[in-house]
Amino acid sequence: MNVGLLQTKAGYWIIGLCLCLSGCISSKELVLYQATGLGKDTLALAPRFIPTIKAGDVLSVQVSSLSPEATTFFNPYAAITIAERGGTPQMVTPTTPMPYTPGYVVSEEGKIELPLIGLQTVQGLTSTQAAALIRQKLLEYLKEPTVNVRNLNFQIAVSGEVARPSLFSIPNGEISLPAALGLAGDITIYGRRDNVLVIREENGQRTFNRVDLTKRDVFQSPYYYLHPNDVVYIEPGKARITNADRTYQLLPIVISALSFVAIIVSRF
Repeated sequence: MNVGLLQTKAGYWIIGLCLCLSGCISSKELVLYQATGLGKDTLALAPRFIPTIKAGDVLSVQVSSLSPEATTFFNPYAAITIAERGGTPQMVTPTTPMPYTPGYVVSEEGKIELPLIGLQTVQGLTSTQAAALIRQKLLEYLKEPTVNVRNLNFQIAVSGEVARPSLFSIPNGEISLPAALGLAGDITIYGRRDNVLVIREENGQRTFNRVDLTKRDVFQSPYYYLHPNDVVYIEPGKARITNADRTYQLLPIVISALSFVAIIVSRF
């Protein structure tokens, strides 16, 4: 008996089984932002989301003025700032803990306490509005002060069929759904692009919302811009489920085939 021929045939048979494990995915299922017709089209963008400050937020307040010595008094947390982190989104993994970033915690009453000027109500304000309020208070103590306020706990989570599921910290306070998926390494070939789940906390309730990334009207969706603590989940498509089912069904057969080939080869 020709052992080489036997091994070759067995190899082809095993390769055929492996090919059976792969599901079919239509190219149309993978294409994003598909147009309804040919030619150029234009869509109005969704309104930008500008987050407001709420109780429990941690704020970075950076003060500068024409009096550097006096300014340092108002920057007790200047040792670690957003600028030192480059102002870029930070990825937090189970093995990489969230970097400690000191700041002012907004109390249940919606206030923060700053050096000398005391308690200031910032709840319900945007970061820009809070900066303007603090600057107005500082005019009594500093010459030409400028104030920069950032919310340090703007975080989103991306999970499911993406390359790098993780929790991300967004220092600049604004991120779109496509940008968040880009941070997570994009959707895998097995992820559903037509049924992206965005979980959001709104008015004391958790809402579950579906977005179709294969359509261009996603740019008009209220979920195009993500909110703090949003969770983006990419569910597996039929191909992933089919592959899993076929793997469980055919794996014993593949193992048996390999064992059979090993026994035959060992006898020659």
